[in-house]
Amino acid sequence: MKNGFVRGDFARTQLGSSEAMRDTNRDVILELIRSHQPVARADLSRISGLQPSTVSSIVEQLLDERWISEGGLVRRTRGRRPTLLSLNDRPVLLAVDIRPRRAVAAIVDLNGRILARQDALLPSDPEFAILRIIEAMEDLRRRHPGHSFEGIGISLPGRVDPETQLMVLAPNSTWVGYDIRAAVERRMELKVELTNAANASLTSELWFGRMNGVHNAALVSIAEGISVAILTNGVIVSGLHGLAGEFGHIPIDPQGPLCLCGQRGCWQVFASSSAALRFYKEMAPASSPVSIQGLMQLAEEEDEDAVSAVVKQATFIGRGLRLITAALAPELILIAGDLAGSWHRFGPIVEGELCKTMLAGAPPTLTLTTDVELSRLRGAAVTALQRHSGYYSSRQMSRRAADSTLQRV
Repeated sequence: MKNGFVRGDFARTQLGSSEAMRDTNRDVILELIRSHQPVARADLSRISGLQPSTVSSIVEQLLDERWISEGGLVRRTRGRRPTLLSLNDRPVLLAVDIRPRRAVAAIVDLNGRILARQDALLPSDPEFAILRIIEAMEDLRRRHPGHSFEGIGISLPGRVDPETQLMVLAPNSTWVGYDIRAAVERRMELKVELTNAANASLTSELWFGRMNGVHNAALVSIAEGISVAILTNGVIVSGLHGLAGEFGHIPIDPQGPLCLCGQRGCWQVFASSSAALRFYKEMAPASSPVSIQGLMQLAEEEDEDAVSAVVKQATFIGRGLRLITAALAPELILIAGDLAGSWHRFGPIVEGELCKTMLAGAPPTLTLTTDVELSRLRGAAVTALQRHSGYYSSRQMSRRAADSTLQRV
């Protein structure tokens, strides 16, 4: 993980069959079975480019570990009739989406289906908040004894250092430095993997969404703050200490309001959900306090001040996307977050500002993600699934070995 990359698109990874690459190939075969199931061994060899003997060896391992199962036979006019492989429906993962004031815990199967979920309101103290989350997960596990729980993935509203697995930046939270992983592993006795919420959403889009053929993209998560996940040449970039993508903390007006990061005029103080609520309060000081969902509802009901507040937010979102287009030149920008429910109304404002601020050429495609909360849960589960293999657990792999393993087209 020291190179700052997390695999995001196996289709552009050139594979080898040496023992040193076995863990990577194992992950790829598991993903190909998921995306092509039911599928025969010969087809896996053809799609992946791996030798049939290598595929057979990995498949036998996955069968022994019960990640996959064998089903029906392929109908052929002559020759041996190969068996078809599919993901096993018994292994599942626990996934948690943590927000500043609440969390959602869920059971996610290997196909990304949410089998059950449970909400938990969180106190501000991280130690007590983790106890609430653990209680929710324990309750889910207790109510589903027929499944095999293989690990836990947690989506967090902050940046996670890939080396320490500690949250290093979370201006809207008090959890920085708290060892979430150790606290949960101690009680649940399952391996825990942490990821940033925007990266979780992008991971979900890559696995379960509509990003086939996309090499370079950015996912902009808009909530209490703004966080961006980056896909470059088919891999998700985490950067030094996991901090890549904090465009929300780039100042766009040095005279602007004070941001929680300590700087003035950051993009997120103009374009986040918190900004929209501040705009509304400035326009309607006598109004009762509302949540962002309440503000969006007021806008749908044609409340003049609510509409003006959200229009102002949407305008700043679009203007701030110049930071992303100028720095990354993505072919696709995905929007996730609180504005999604009113995108039909305010999305054109964002898109108009994006088009006006391009340096050159046509603007990237701008679209919504799939369901935001579910994508965070699915992305957290996928993160735990991916890192289940030795490739991710080995912290000793050198960059040279990683580069030779992940030759990118």
